Amino acid sequence: MTLAAIILVLVTLQRVGELVLARYNSGRLLARGATEIAAGHYPLLVAVHTAWLISLWAWGRDQPVNLIALGVFIILQGLRFWVLVTLGARWTTRIIVPSEPLISAGPYRYFAHPNYAVVVAEIAVLPLALHLPLVALIFTILNAVVLGVRVRAETRGLASARQRSSRSVP
Repeated sequence: MTLAAIILVLVTLQRVGELVLARYNSGRLLARGATEIAAGHYPLLVAVHTAWLISLWAWGRDQPVNLIALGVFIILQGLRFWVLVTLGARWTTRIIVPSEPLISAGPYRYFAHPNYAVVVAEIAVLPLALHLPLVALIFTILNAVVLGVRVRAETRGLASARQRSSRSVP
């Protein structure tokens, strides 16, 4: 098994594990009164990420690995972990507006959407680590389209939640 294939196995297992965690967290959030918004874009998001991973397997599994780009990808995994730990039970792959106050700790002190920043970088860097610049370009563009829809919807939903919580405070 090549180093590239080992990396792809690990990334695939990570993504599947994250989907399981996201589904669990989503159910718990919704049961506590959170609401999902803009669910219509979710199948497109899943399709883009699935196609990205399939393309990496199809064209990258036997490629030599650029160790510098791999190092950047590993750093991104540390940032991804920081986001997941900071959000805890609120981390999900869907846009779910919580019924509780928003998180403003960890990376959320510095960025409005740190998880999206990590994903944008990952989608570009991992294909580059496998010498697939065209895959990096195509999926960076596709992801930007999906994120454009997603960030606008999430920003509106979170602003609405902030307004509701500020009106309920005496």
